[in-house]
Amino acid sequence: MDHFRRSVQHLARLPGVGEKTAQRFAYWLLQQPPEVARGLAEAVLSLRESVHECPRCCDLTEQDLCRRCADPRRDERLLCVVERPQDVSAIDAAGEFKGRFHVLHGAISPLSGVSPQQLRIESLFLRLEGVEEVILACDPDVEGDATALYLAKKLKALGLRASRLAHGISVGTEIEFADRVSLARALANRREL
Repeated sequence: MDHFRRSVQHLARLPGVGEKTAQRFAYWLLQQPPEVARGLAEAVLSLRESVHECPRCCDLTEQDLCRRCADPRRDERLLCVVERPQDVSAIDAAGEFKGRFHVLHGAISPLSGVSPQQLRIESLFLRLEGVEEVILACDPDVEGDATALYLAKKLKALGLRASRLAHGISVGTEIEFADRVSLARALANRREL
């Protein structure tokens, strides 16, 4: 296989990148000075060699502990469980949550062959001492719902409070344009004023 087609095949494996976009990336790289391609290759290799899971929360970090686990100002009584490392960044960027995180690295999905044993659930239960509430911030889809229900049942058996992020209509969305599922969840999760 020639080098161009091999590069396109590898670039097309990136999320959201199809073959046409991968070809555009390959042509763009060929038009750049050699140090651009070299820098990109070195950055990707460095990423794989330097970044690892935090031994406490399973988020990604280059340090012994991630910056959130190392921060003594974080509230140890609140633990937010998410599916992916990107979810930690999104929730943290909102600026409202000041507790700790735990990353599952996926969601329960029997159809895809993902069982609870393949997620970071065991390490989650090893760090519950002192935790008063576990916020299950799983995606609002079938897999996220299954994961949240599974964890909530186990947490309640331990006497811990388990909550779930509210779902519904996004801020700024006009009701007439809201999809049926979001509107139904907004009604179900309404709160008293």
